[in-house]
Amino acid sequence: MKRILITGAAGFIGFFLAKRLIQDGWEVVGIDNLNDYYDPALKRDRLKQLEPWKAFRFVQIDLANRGGMEQLFADHMFHAVVNLAAQAGVRYSLENPHAYVESNVVGFVNLLEGCRRTGVRHLVFASSSSVYGGNVTMPFSVHDNVDHPVSLYAATKKSNELMAHCYSHLYGLPTTGLRFFTVYGPWGRPDMAYFLFTKAILAGQPIKVFNHGNMRRDFTYIDDIVEGVARIIDKPPAANPAWDRVDPDPASSWAPYRVFNIGNNRQESLPRFIEVLEECLGRKAEKVFLPMQDGDVPETYANVDDLVREVGYKPSTPIEDGLRLFVDWYRDYYTP
Repeated sequence: MKRILITGAAGFIGFFLAKRLIQDGWEVVGIDNLNDYYDPALKRDRLKQLEPWKAFRFVQIDLANRGGMEQLFADHMFHAVVNLAAQAGVRYSLENPHAYVESNVVGFVNLLEGCRRTGVRHLVFASSSSVYGGNVTMPFSVHDNVDHPVSLYAATKKSNELMAHCYSHLYGLPTTGLRFFTVYGPWGRPDMAYFLFTKAILAGQPIKVFNHGNMRRDFTYIDDIVEGVARIIDKPPAANPAWDRVDPDPASSWAPYRVFNIGNNRQESLPRFIEVLEECLGRKAEKVFLPMQDGDVPETYANVDDLVREVGYKPSTPIEDGLRLFVDWYRDYYTP
């Protein structure tokens, strides 16, 4: 049985990935600091779903705890590591920038050090569509330059890609960055728009619609994300022999390093997304239209050709199906 470390195992994606890998025969060690960025009770309830499996072990620890992380890697020999722990949220990075540096930068260095010192065979880490920042060419491609982030959160995710490349170059550590595009579904994050919309609509309260509704997103259902991550784990990258220093490709390297988009490869307008949610809830939303928020972008759209070539998989769940599953879970979870 191969052992894998999943950071952020009490989080939305980490929880679903842990379930999937346990079912696939992995021994999973999950870590999380259970911070209060959103209700820790939801995180604990996710963990309760994992506790019955003997192949799962949970350790409460913060990535930024250097000594604790060194001990964690000393106590276990991990075949692979999936880093999903991060201080999330674009808007919160305007209020508490230090939290992002501690978790997403300091914590990531501690993880890289643990991997290279113990011979981890593959580090897979969560990047984000937010790294595309000021890019306007659609769909977003991993082969395009991404040097103009518009939020500190995005900058920390870009820094993860850069640091991972350094370790791939210096120590031969195979690393793969996955740029997630607006992940949604049951057990999701309460700070996400679809979650906030659902709560407000059911309570008869207005919803905030930013940029006056002129937003488009590549919404990706959680099962599609997990399938893509699971397939990538056993495919550590090799050096790209065709990589050209004169015309460098940002998606690969002379080192064992790759970056992929994981998105639905389909844009949905925010008004259409709200319309589908209203249909699922059987209620109409009262909308308050507001300007664009600082650090946000008007649209996202993923080119996933590289992912399809590498693992033979393309996310495809339509929002009509994904939102219905989310609403069913929400009503069940929050019904007294």
